[in-house]
Amino acid sequence: MSESTNKGLLSAYREIFAAPGSVAFSAAGFVARLPIAMIGIGIVTMISQLRGDYALAGALAAVFALSSAIIAPAVSRAVDRFGQRAVLPIAAAVSVTAIGALLLAVRMEAPDWLLFVLVVPGGATPTIGAMIRARWVAIYVGKLQLRTAFAFESVVDELCFVAGPVISVGLSIGLFPEAGPLAGLILLVTGTLLLVIQRGTEPKVHPRRPGRGRSVLGNHVMWIVIVIMVMLGTIFGVIDVGAIAFTQEQNSPGSATLVLALFAGGSGIAGLIFGSMHPARSLRGQLMIASSAVAVLSVPLLLVGNVAALAGAYVLAGATIAPTLIIATALVEQIVPPEKLTEGMTLTVTGLGVGVALGSALAGQLIDRYGVPSAYMLAVGAAVAASIVTACLFVKPSASTARPSSIE
Repeated sequence: MSESTNKGLLSAYREIFAAPGSVAFSAAGFVARLPIAMIGIGIVTMISQLRGDYALAGALAAVFALSSAIIAPAVSRAVDRFGQRAVLPIAAAVSVTAIGALLLAVRMEAPDWLLFVLVVPGGATPTIGAMIRARWVAIYVGKLQLRTAFAFESVVDELCFVAGPVISVGLSIGLFPEAGPLAGLILLVTGTLLLVIQRGTEPKVHPRRPGRGRSVLGNHVMWIVIVIMVMLGTIFGVIDVGAIAFTQEQNSPGSATLVLALFAGGSGIAGLIFGSMHPARSLRGQLMIASSAVAVLSVPLLLVGNVAALAGAYVLAGATIAPTLIIATALVEQIVPPEKLTEGMTLTVTGLGVGVALGSALAGQLIDRYGVPSAYMLAVGAAVAASIVTACLFVKPSASTARPSSIE
């Protein structure tokens, strides 16, 4: 029988923010993670305006995303070992210095090779979403409120994914080409400093336990979750590019923003509602149901014929995404040891980011060659793949590596 129930939606979220310091660190986290969605697109906008070279712009953005995927887990391992206060300012400083130098180099018409050299250390940007979730775990570990906290942060992540690019592009076009990524750097510094000064909610550093591997990747469940996150990110990437291309084909380019807002709104509302519930089914069972729902409700994307139908299909698709992200995050909290929690959370966020970059790139290529429907076929394929991969959770259970948690 489900325990969902007893609390209203608002009261569930009011309850989690009753914890001292929770409002402050969550707000700081929003400021600090917004740049993650601003800097990459900001680099593309800046290069395209100043040099008119879209190939260079895309290549730099791809290298930045790849660098982040490689460096971010290492930063998070350091956080698990030494603490947020010790590591985050250093990582942010490296990233801000590198990207700041990149902006200056572009303005001074530096050679292309130097731009690639500078963008690589820019990937040291800390994965703030993982840091915030680690703080929630420190407060609510083993409690039902943790799902609600994860739900809230998933909605914040989506808000950043939607708002960040709009803000960045708007600033670069409206003010000057470097304005978007520069604003991202300012927000990163501000948010990181506001977060690390909050020592009362910083997770404790757990001593390393003997017999543990160097990375959480030794757990096959972690790999399954990462692949699922890559597939979900691919859907995000297709959704963004597809909305722009489809509305242009329909001679209604201004509708793209509304369609994307409906997708984010459907996902956000579903996430908030789901986060206030506490089903009795195991996390693996919940993830199987949620990923299957993503696959089924992505199919209408193949059937749209006008902007109104596209909007409806986006609402349906969006409504399944946030619950899946919430469950996957809760599963990671359950399977990784406390001293590697930040690393585990970072790998899931990184997987999502890699998927977004992959989905955007592939969708653009498919649309150019075969039209918009081919991009939506990619989204459906990714959704089906996510559900198939989720089924692998039941093929080889890893009870020996699981950490008990009352969330399940």
